[in-house]
Amino acid sequence: MIVPMKKVSFVVLEAERKEALKKLRKLGVVHLERLNGNSAALASFRDSYNTIDRAFMILSEIKLAKNVKLPTVPSFDREQVLAKAEEIIALSERKKQCVENIASYTSELERFRFWGDLDSADFNYLAEKGILLSMYEIPRDAYISLPETLETIVVNESKSQVRFLLIQHTDGSIKPEAAIRPSDLPAEAFAIPMISTSTKQLCSDIESMKKEIVTINEALESAVAYKSYLQKCGSIVSKDIEFENAFSGMGKEISSEEEKNIAPLAWLSGFVPTVDLPAVQVVAQQESWAMVATDPTEEDEVPTKLKNNKFVSLIYPVSDFLGTVPGYREYDISAWFLLFFCVFFGIIFGDGGYGLLMVVVALLADIFAIIKGKKIPAAYNLLFLLGLTTMAWGTVTCTWFGILPEMLPDWLKALSFQPISNAYSALSPENEAYVKQNLQIFCFMLALIQLSIDHLKGIIRFIRSPKCLGELGSLLMVWGMFFVVLNMVVKVPVFFGVETMGLPVIAIIGVGFLLSFVFANYEGSLGASILDSCKNIVSVILGVVNVFSDIVSYIRLWAVGLAGSAISSTINDMAGPTLGGALIFAGILLLVFGHGLNMILNVLSVIVHGVRLNTLEFSSHLGMSWSGFSYEPFCESADNK
Repeated sequence: MIVPMKKVSFVVLEAERKEALKKLRKLGVVHLERLNGNSAALASFRDSYNTIDRAFMILSEIKLAKNVKLPTVPSFDREQVLAKAEEIIALSERKKQCVENIASYTSELERFRFWGDLDSADFNYLAEKGILLSMYEIPRDAYISLPETLETIVVNESKSQVRFLLIQHTDGSIKPEAAIRPSDLPAEAFAIPMISTSTKQLCSDIESMKKEIVTINEALESAVAYKSYLQKCGSIVSKDIEFENAFSGMGKEISSEEEKNIAPLAWLSGFVPTVDLPAVQVVAQQESWAMVATDPTEEDEVPTKLKNNKFVSLIYPVSDFLGTVPGYREYDISAWFLLFFCVFFGIIFGDGGYGLLMVVVALLADIFAIIKGKKIPAAYNLLFLLGLTTMAWGTVTCTWFGILPEMLPDWLKALSFQPISNAYSALSPENEAYVKQNLQIFCFMLALIQLSIDHLKGIIRFIRSPKCLGELGSLLMVWGMFFVVLNMVVKVPVFFGVETMGLPVIAIIGVGFLLSFVFANYEGSLGASILDSCKNIVSVILGVVNVFSDIVSYIRLWAVGLAGSAISSTINDMAGPTLGGALIFAGILLLVFGHGLNMILNVLSVIVHGVRLNTLEFSSHLGMSWSGFSYEPFCESADNK
């Protein structure tokens, strides 16, 4: 459920606002409204946090060998950790500069690799004596035809190119880099830029910087010992930022000349769970704060706090990963999300063997957590539950590691449910078509159930308003379109005695459309509701088509599950010939790698398809936009959330 909230506003003496904030932070239940603080202290804290975060990211990229022993770090000291963060950044920047210089120097050496050892000092010395040397490269044919007025010295030549020094006599005032190109020098002659130092110096600098990089890497590896301290310091500084942002962002009263003897006031607002309101009122009374608590208005940006039992809370790792938070005035569908996510997961993975592996991994993870004295993460229990649902689906469909049904034990075949069992499907082509049709119908029945839940919730929500008739109309359209989908996609003319394209189905869709058209936009006036529907007549008509497409969308469960099953079978066919001979080891590797890759692909399929059906098709019929943000109280530590 979404926990009800109250909006609270406080007024305190401006001189006491820091102490008031400390009291609120210690209380740890008030989610402050968005504040935009501005102060020198806040800027300093943010700079410190950025420094710590940057240093932490640098250390996170370092991969240590298993035998590396980290140095012992003295007890935690904030200033020392911050200084270490700055040192880590400086080392990283120096390493980056060395790498860039090595690349630049290597490139420059490459330019002069046909010129031998060069030294800019030699060129400058000769230039002072009136002998100005410039380096050029020219095609061999063009060099032969150079004018006799040009004085040159060949340094290096190949089949196609000639590298030469051009000699110019001056009064010693012109430097090599300022040499003027003679007008009679052919355009084919390419001027080689003067070397910045010497080739020997470049080689020496490269070797020196390579050694420096090794030293820097050793220092950074040693600094990994500070990684946990950086994380701890970052958490502390983030709390300082939060406090200073609230302190500098509070509304303040500016006293006029006439009111300069009156103590100025400060104020702020936030949201608190209704159950925690009495505790806030007690503190406000003790501290003599002016306080008012009201119900949030439509304009208020209210945070969302979810409260569910331990079982339903198993879905939180998925919602946290997706970053999906329902709006305060939307539905909490955590229980339905968990139920259908498990079903979708089982169908997409579709293999009882894969489910068994997940159950074993989850149990081992739980055991290791218990041995280490740690709390079992919800993700482990979710994995166990998903493994069980996958095993259940694999059992009823007789699917185990992609093994052909005829090769499975009879007792496993007996556990399967014949209308959707692969064991039954393998007996004849007619049975295969029958099972395929049943699986498709099952997927569409899931759509019918899930989308019906949406509109039943809508009917209950608006039961005191004619708007519930609009939800009833949408429900009727879902049911009518379900039969249409069976007729057009599965080619079933009759389902449970009902003609899938008969007059009753068309009547249900028509009545549903009429009710939705008249009452869907009802906000107190029937005429206004009909007028709104007329204004958006195209969208209203397309809404019927969307119901059809939403139901059809659920066939992806069967299609993706079928693809995974085909991959499993193919892997077995590839590895089968190697398992009875000398290549058995290669066959086992192929099985492990192939099925492991298939499981990874199935995980991606769950994210793309299984999650989509919950967050798009299911949620859109509920009118949910997932526009909420999490309740994050102003507190001393994250544990208070």
